[in-house]
Amino acid sequence: MNWVISIGTILGALLTAAPAFAQSIAEKVEVCAGCHGQDGKPSNESIPIIWGQQAGYIYIQLRDFKRGDRKNEIKQLTVSSFEKDDMLAIAEYFAQKPWPDLGQPRAPKHVAQQALSAEHSVGCTGCHRDQFQGSGTTPRLAGQSREYLAKTIADFRTRARGNNPGMTDLMLATPVDDLAALVQYLAGL
Repeated sequence: MNWVISIGTILGALLTAAPAFAQSIAEKVEVCAGCHGQDGKPSNESIPIIWGQQAGYIYIQLRDFKRGDRKNEIKQLTVSSFEKDDMLAIAEYFAQKPWPDLGQPRAPKHVAQQALSAEHSVGCTGCHRDQFQGSGTTPRLAGQSREYLAKTIADFRTRARGNNPGMTDLMLATPVDDLAALVQYLAGL
């Protein structure tokens, strides 16, 4: 019985150690880089690129993780000790970095045409701007990993991601094959 308590204590300490010891912005940024990449390329393709992402968007996501409006146990533990000023500084730090090239192939012409047709129906560039670069609190989508884009769309469609109900509505109203074309097109930009 004692070894079960010890293992639980050790696991709890390990899960909270990095955020607890990260006091300076540099240390907090290092905690983020553990998953999002030292060079801007995430350690896992389902993790988003945050290097070069819009500062306002990064801040809102950190805030939403802290408040529990966006769910992810690791993120929620990581940001639990962050104050607003920390989150703003972290967002600004990553926004100043260059967007990394993941080397994803461009979508074939027929897929690009389907994606652009879907975009005109949905109106993605109304918020995400021309060339899908984002602005302010709206994220850049161009060049984001294919896996992350597909996961995000799926999470909006299933309501697993609930911090932007407008996106859920748009994703549910868009045919799945159009969404798949958009993922392939956006990843290749």
